[in-house]
Amino acid sequence: MDDDGTAHEIASEAFTRLWARWTAVAEPQGFLYVTAANLVRDHWRRLERERRALRRVTAEAAVAPSAEPADPSVRLLVQSLPDRLRVPILLHYYADMPIREVAVLTGRKEGTVKADLHAARELLRAHLRRSLDHTR
Repeated sequence: MDDDGTAHEIASEAFTRLWARWTAVAEPQGFLYVTAANLVRDHWRRLERERRALRRVTAEAAVAPSAEPADPSVRLLVQSLPDRLRVPILLHYYADMPIREVAVLTGRKEGTVKADLHAARELLRAHLRRSLDHTR
């Protein structure tokens, strides 16, 4: 377990699931143990997926493609975004993470991630318009 807060959340979820099935569970202690073990395993799997996605995104961001600044490539436009906007875009759209996981990984609230994604899309839209106007 990586911190007390996560352990508390997992324990709370295990007890909540037990409570919801209280009358149907013959062995509450066993049910609680198996449920908690499964939740811990799910947590570790999610963390590993996040780490792999972050490594992949970081590696892709480190490799700067050689192209002219006027190239309307989406990749170049995404790389031009400030970190605050680029990281959520990469995690959500390229690593296919749900907003909730992006929020956890970046330490931001879900609403903030949604607002950052919106702002990033608007900037990308404006950059694409300018790039397309220059090519006409």
